[in-house]
Amino acid sequence: MTAALAGLKVLDISTLFAGPMAATMLGDFGADVIKVEHPRGDPVRYHGASKDGVGLWGKVVGRNKRGITLYLGSPEGQQIFRRLVTQADVVIENFRPGTLERWGLGYDELSALNPGLVLARVTGFGQFGPYAKRPGFGTLAEAMSGFAAITGQPDGPPTLPPFGLADGIAALATAFATMTALRARDSTGRGQVVDLAIIEPILTLLGPQPTVWDALGQVQERTGNRSANNAPRNTYATRDGQWVAVSTSAQSIAERVMHLVGRPELIDEPWFASGADRAEHADLLDDAVGSWIAARDRDEVVQAFEQAQAAVAPIYDVRDVVADPQFAALGTLVRVPDPELGSVLMQNVLFRLSETPGAITSAGPSLGQHTAEVLGEIGVDADELAELRRKGVV
Repeated sequence: MTAALAGLKVLDISTLFAGPMAATMLGDFGADVIKVEHPRGDPVRYHGASKDGVGLWGKVVGRNKRGITLYLGSPEGQQIFRRLVTQADVVIENFRPGTLERWGLGYDELSALNPGLVLARVTGFGQFGPYAKRPGFGTLAEAMSGFAAITGQPDGPPTLPPFGLADGIAALATAFATMTALRARDSTGRGQVVDLAIIEPILTLLGPQPTVWDALGQVQERTGNRSANNAPRNTYATRDGQWVAVSTSAQSIAERVMHLVGRPELIDEPWFASGADRAEHADLLDDAVGSWIAARDRDEVVQAFEQAQAAVAPIYDVRDVVADPQFAALGTLVRVPDPELGSVLMQNVLFRLSETPGAITSAGPSLGQHTAEVLGEIGVDADELAELRRKGVV
């Protein structure tokens, strides 16, 4: 079976998260992704947990990639990169604006070598504007997008997520934008530049906040686990010290929950017919639902909600995720063989295609694992490679 993106060649010269994760998604569906790293390695190799001295983040973000080292700041490295570009479809980068141009590797130069090239540029603030040259990370996007301002308890500080939320959203957007540009190339024969600012995708997912502000002058406030649009909606402690989450976005679900917890009379209140009006009575509804849940163990609560066709979910940590039968049935996690660690458990490809499914064929490579192989494909012989190594270019 031919992979969906077989024949597509991607040069991933980005570092850390947003750009590399976008390249990973393309590799998951068969693109030949070549991870181009500084000879010291992408910082993601040294980020977070490690086992036996091997970084685990690198094994996940680097999966389905061939890895080479190449110092792009050197004339020799730049010339090698130009040779790689002639055979590539996509370059993904996240240097500060102007860096590639300073190296003689801007889009004008690269597209002259390969008119069909798509250059995906992922930066904190985009390629132009007053903040373009600032260093940008996902945390800054989570702050400036308004996400942190609406996250947390009403009487607490703005709250940042404990993982790379903005980077992950930007990676999805970059993969989509890259495929959009490639689809356009099918018609025009020419590549183009993808300019993606990490501050934008997360703002897009926050909903119509700018529209509401412009039309009504309203600013969304922090509500903790509650919603301004419906209730009950919260997390609730169970008798056995576990937690569940309840959602009543649909009116019918809200009514089923009230029947289940023994408070059907609340359904007849005039305010119950509107999600926003129910949210005004969240204290009352939370007390009704929370007291019922607190008298029962988690599994009993989940079973009762399922029988009532009401919406509930246990609040999991990673141990629960790994053991859950639904994730197992979907194949959400997969164990990938790895020569350094034996095997690595990680999230599987993001979605399932019926005819051309993706697959994880390898975990992230060791530093420079495929340098000789990849450079050999563009005509770099053993003597030239040895000289590049001597100069510290690879």
